[in-house]
This record gives sequence, C-alpha cells and structure tokens, in this order.
Amino acid sequence: QVQLEESGGASVQAGKSLELSCTASGEISNYCMAWFRQASGKERELVARIHWTGRLNYANSVRGRFHISRDNAKNILYLEMTSLKPEDTAMYYCAIGPQWCSSSDMDFQFSGHGTQVTVSS
Repeated sequence: QVQLEESGGASVQAGKSLELSCTASGEISNYCMAWFRQASGKERELVARIHWTGRLNYANSVRGRFHISRDNAKNILYLEMTSLKPEDTAMYYCAIGPQWCSSSDMDFQFSGHGTQVTVSS
C-alpha cells in the first residue's frame, strides 16, 4: 500500500496563496490522485482530482483558484491554492484511487495525517 504524507499547510490571510505537497512512498503514475478537505464539524469533501491521464476536475468552490498537478517521476502530488478565502480553512488530505477516478472518498485510500490550512479574513 502506498503511504502518503501531506505538507505545506499554514495560517495565512485571505487573498494569499499556498502550495500543498503530498509525497507518496510508491509509484502514483497509474492512479487517480486527489485532494480532499475537511473543515471542523463538516464532512470531508473532494477538492480536486487528477486522472492518471492528466485530466483535471475541481469542486465548484475552488475552480479557477486552485490547481492540482502531479510529478510522476518524483511521486509527488501538488495543490496550488490562490486567492484563499476563510471558507478554505480545513485539514487537507491527499488520496490515491483507482484509474476510473471516482468522485467518492469511499473509493480512495487515505494514509496521511493531513495538513492544516487556516485562512483569516
């Protein structure tokens, strides 16, 4: 099983940018990779996913502000976040999933502790 470790979270002011990273212990090139987030008291939600072919998909709430990418040679997943809003405050998790790239967290494997993003107004 591929182990994932998230990093890059921080406390920032609204309007600022952050880049999250997720380092995998094994190859990710043949898998769907995704970022999820969970705010306090809320359910985990899909933020963005990247198909093994490179096709991208975003939640409506982040489309145009966030960009997901992957470096298959280094087995690293990224999430570039710009124009951050207080409602982006959450614990962010990366996940690895099957090639058909489901939108359900039930189809993904989570193994990291997450990285906290806090956005103040």
